[in-house]
Amino acid sequence: MKIGIGNDHTALELKKEIIAHLESQGHEVVDYGAYTTERANYPEFGEKVARAILKGEVERGVLICGTGVGISLAANKVKGIRAAVCSEPYTAQLVRRHNNAQIIAFGARVVGNEMAKMIVDSFLNAEFEGGRHQMRLDMITDIENRE
Repeated sequence: MKIGIGNDHTALELKKEIIAHLESQGHEVVDYGAYTTERANYPEFGEKVARAILKGEVERGVLICGTGVGISLAANKVKGIRAAVCSEPYTAQLVRRHNNAQIIAFGARVVGNEMAKMIVDSFLNAEFEGGRHQMRLDMITDIENRE
């Protein structure tokens, strides 16, 4: 799978760990994030990954900032994107199965390296179930389209 990853300066080291983990599983990773620990603005990276998904450049996304919240909020401002912050694997699995999220986000200041890997794996290994969940996603899209 081709995965886009974005991060700010707080998440540089965790990003490196996640990239190595994903590549060891055979995934191709496109890095849209910060490359140094010099202060960077997370909204830019959230938007880059979100737009890459919509353009079909990558299939799924991973976003990392201090908490995961700010960078996911930026991604969610891109129409058609569903990014979810998760601090544990069960929620990461359900955001794919029930919400068809394209992007997972978490915080470098919140989760450790091994937990981050479990979150990513749970997210990537889950598939959207459709059915009653699609009706709810359609409702969310209707809200988005009214704005």
